[in-house]
Amino acid sequence: MKKSNLNKRSERRKLINVSIQFSGNEIEVGKLILDNRLVHFKYNDEFLALGLNLSPIKLNFNNSIQIANPDPFHGIFGVFDDSLPDGWGMRLLSRALEKQGLSLNDINILDQLAYIGDSGKGALIYRPAIKNEEKFSDKIDIDRLKTVMNEVYNGISSEVIEELMFLGGSSGGARPKANVGYNPNTDELMHGYNILPKGFEHWIIKFPSSEDPMDIANIEYAYYKMALSANIEMSECRLLESATGQQVFATKRFDRSGNNRIHMHSMAGLTHDNFRRSSIDYGHIIDTAHTLENSASARKKVLHLAAFNIYSHNRDDHSKNFSWLMDDSGKWSLAPAYDLTYSSTAIDEHSTTVDGEGANPGRNNIKNLAEYFSISRPEELIEEVQESLAQWPVIAKECGVSSDSIKRIQAKFEQLRD
Repeated sequence: MKKSNLNKRSERRKLINVSIQFSGNEIEVGKLILDNRLVHFKYNDEFLALGLNLSPIKLNFNNSIQIANPDPFHGIFGVFDDSLPDGWGMRLLSRALEKQGLSLNDINILDQLAYIGDSGKGALIYRPAIKNEEKFSDKIDIDRLKTVMNEVYNGISSEVIEELMFLGGSSGGARPKANVGYNPNTDELMHGYNILPKGFEHWIIKFPSSEDPMDIANIEYAYYKMALSANIEMSECRLLESATGQQVFATKRFDRSGNNRIHMHSMAGLTHDNFRRSSIDYGHIIDTAHTLENSASARKKVLHLAAFNIYSHNRDDHSKNFSWLMDDSGKWSLAPAYDLTYSSTAIDEHSTTVDGEGANPGRNNIKNLAEYFSISRPEELIEEVQESLAQWPVIAKECGVSSDSIKRIQAKFEQLRD
């Protein structure tokens, strides 16, 4: 990474231009200005005329100067926080700054957006960006990437931190990830440049951390198969195998269509929910779906996903794991489900409550939400989910899940069935 001009506190960024890009040229959205420790945002009048309301719940769609609360997103609105990385991406940024003799305390929130530039999730772009102009070898070696990612995850400096920043500096979640170009016809991988050559698609590869079980990729792939069986929409997923036979989980990015971008906004960002100390219920997500999409099918999709997460013991169902997509006409739709896998939390409760219940939600809670939000035939959703989970032993074996994991997860499914 080229050495930045952030070596002095006085040189921290005070202004960032925000733009958006769908299929054509960038469109200027507005400006973020840091003044007296507060970040101010103002939409451009020309953008307001387009009628593309990027964040309709917490950000006013007018030409006023707006200031977000200090919490939960360090003084910026959730729509911009959705561009920033979580655990893994922030770890990479910290390591990259260390190579420059800096720390995260030496940069501000606008600097962080500048590091994202045009490489973030969704369609928002931040300029002037802190760019890495280096070009990397087109080919990606999964084994090599896993080795250097483990070094960074375990606190060891890596000589290829610039490459890792390019691949995963904007990624969400705690596990190591890489944004890549993938050719599903040839199984070729390349670095995930914004513009990929013909035959390549934008995908994300998840790598296990040193704390994860060996078959974590296989478990998540089996959950993908069960979710499809339950008629839950997901983006295409695959297991990719390295030269040494190691398997990793890969999924096609749903915020890209070819080389075009789609605006993406999480439940956390939309509602300014602190997903680490969340107060969100599935009822809030259903209500948000109705606000954005105004359709019964949108409400039903969320309830369907709630049922799957309940009975499959996916308890890491926090508010950043639900998102909406907005196209260039301003139409919103619930994003395909993602991060579906066997998971627990520190308090062994769902991150998102179900009808107020976090520890042991079940059939009655699902039916209560269905009644309140006028969602028809909830029993059918429950049965569809439970029929898909009944296939776990067969699907898991086909996906390479270990016999111990199959038995352990099967026992939990039987315990949760009601």
